[in-house]
Amino acid sequence: MVKSVLGVSHQGLTDWLVQRVSALVMAVYSTSLIIYLLTHPGLEFTDWHTLFSHAWMKIASILFITCLLFHAWVGIWTVFTDYIKNFVLGLILQTLVFLGLVSCFFWALQILWGV
Repeated sequence: MVKSVLGVSHQGLTDWLVQRVSALVMAVYSTSLIIYLLTHPGLEFTDWHTLFSHAWMKIASILFITCLLFHAWVGIWTVFTDYIKNFVLGLILQTLVFLGLVSCFFWALQILWGV
């Protein structure tokens, strides 16, 4: 039986859905940013600063980072539960990864709202 990392029900459906939705959000954000880069060659610091100083871009970037971290968490959790059979080692590694992902989120918030 498949367990869910994000909840106790749905037998993994929630994890599958989180992976797909987060991948879709990341694809849209990445594609939009690539199109922006291709249509604005020769960007300088002031151009980047102007782009990321808009509230909508900060919100889109935080949404992207949140989706990236959820996507990474579900993927790492799946790998750990498949390949690490020692409960204590798995718990330690999952805790370290979780703390690392949370710290990356707050670091991204600090960077984006520091602009």
